[in-house]
Amino acid sequence: MIGPPSEARVWIAAGATDLRPGFTGLSAAVQMVLERDPFGGHVFVFRAGERGSFVWPKAESGTVSLTRAQLSVLLDGIDWRQPARAWKPEMAV
Repeated sequence: MIGPPSEARVWIAAGATDLRPGFTGLSAAVQMVLERDPFGGHVFVFRAGERGSFVWPKAESGTVSLTRAQLSVLLDGIDWRQPARAWKPEMAV
């Protein structure tokens, strides 16, 4: 998979979004609601109103900005707010 450029920001639209309008409708939402340029090289994440197992930000309006690493963790189904390492390096004796 080709990831976004390192300077790209990840914006998550708060609340549920009607995804039926497709790319044209979502592009308009980025411009009017999120007040961002949909062609500016950033990543915009929307979610449908369905329930799922992803841990989404609690914001009810506006946007939330995540790092690329936080987005990756979120999409892996891990709680991005407090990811825990499975192994912690220890000092050599």
